[in-house]
Amino acid sequence: MKTLLRGLVACIVLAPMAGPGMAGQVLITEDEAKLPPPKGAVAADRRGILRGPKIQFVADGDTVHSPTRLHLKFESFGGTKIDPDSVKVTYLRTPNVDLTPRLKPYIQPGGIDMPDAELPQGEHLVRVDLKDSDGRPGTTSFVLKVSP
Repeated sequence: MKTLLRGLVACIVLAPMAGPGMAGQVLITEDEAKLPPPKGAVAADRRGILRGPKIQFVADGDTVHSPTRLHLKFESFGGTKIDPDSVKVTYLRTPNVDLTPRLKPYIQPGGIDMPDAELPQGEHLVRVDLKDSDGRPGTTSFVLKVSP
């Protein structure tokens, strides 16, 4: 009985801590960060889109430490609503990396709020695309600067 109890205690003590609030969710892996940056311009043109939705990246400063809170706010106009199923988040590399499946649990009509996004050190260019209930597109790009 003592041996069984010791084994159980060892399993509890040696088990990696996981679960909500215990560890961050990997947003960008080390291997993805090593991919080459995109070639050419990445800015999106919003001319002619007068009432398309806006996406605001909420930053806690110029640089962040990992894990960090990834927080974006969505704003729609003219009585429309943001279509959460239309949200696509892309890590701009060569080739691009679709981050949408990793962020799906954190996407709401009002934005994205991922409390513990784990990112490797460096600068990471991310693009967010979405549509409102009238099908009007919105897009933004931002750089996540992660310091050691």
